[in-house]
Amino acid sequence: MRPRQWIKNLVVFAALIFAKKWMDLPLAGRAAAAFGLFCLASGSVYIINDLFDADRDRKHPLKARRPIASKALGTLPAVTAAILLLTLSLMAGFALFPAFGAVLLAYVALNLVYSFWLKEVVIIDVMVIASGFVLRAVGGALVINVPISHWLVMCTILLSLFLALCKRRQELASLDNARVHRVSLQDYSLDFIDQMINVVTPSTLVAYILYSVSPEVETKLGTRHLYLTVPFVLYGIFRYLYLVHRKGGGGSPTQTLLTDLPLLACVGLWALTVVVLMSLGGGPA
Repeated sequence: MRPRQWIKNLVVFAALIFAKKWMDLPLAGRAAAAFGLFCLASGSVYIINDLFDADRDRKHPLKARRPIASKALGTLPAVTAAILLLTLSLMAGFALFPAFGAVLLAYVALNLVYSFWLKEVVIIDVMVIASGFVLRAVGGALVINVPISHWLVMCTILLSLFLALCKRRQELASLDNARVHRVSLQDYSLDFIDQMINVVTPSTLVAYILYSVSPEVETKLGTRHLYLTVPFVLYGIFRYLYLVHRKGGGGSPTQTLLTDLPLLACVGLWALTVVVLMSLGGGPA
């Protein structure tokens, strides 16, 4: 189920925070339930993916340690667990809020198609990863019944594309016979990936800067000072690129974040600053 990857599901809380509803306990509870259901759903998808990729994972220096690839977990228990988690998460998702259940179902369907096919298609593979993050964000907005911000969608797409491309770059640069471990890498090269990163990186920065000074956002968040968080975003992206290019990081965005203290501190300070600015700005206009 890869619990360490559940940090990705924290995107579900983005709408709650940027709608300034974090003190609304019923809505916070719904968002927490949505987070838990995404964890269960993504856990089932990870199990199915590991079953499908078991033979290939056994040839990978790190993935060979996964329970299914290492044969620590048998096929029948894995299949049973995947079915139970998938069924439970979808039933609970539709019970929680039908529209959220539909988004959760779309997330599962997209990831299954990715596992069986789309992860082998160049460019589409990283765009599907980005779409998964967008569905998390949209689900988090739907479950608390707040409008889905186009800024939230745009920034989520660009940042997740940045992380996915950095992951592909690390895989291509660090693995012997990388193209054997991931078929789509046959159509990538380091120069090509670097060019895409060079497109996505400034796009992410520009989108966030425009977001931070947008009159619409100022009205919704009740502060005109969100631009003060831009230095944290700049440092975070620069630090991540440093880890990718100089330290061989980025292969697992979650591990990179959790093990690099400067990056983790930057994210924490960014989040704290956002909350403080919105709190000082008063209630929604």
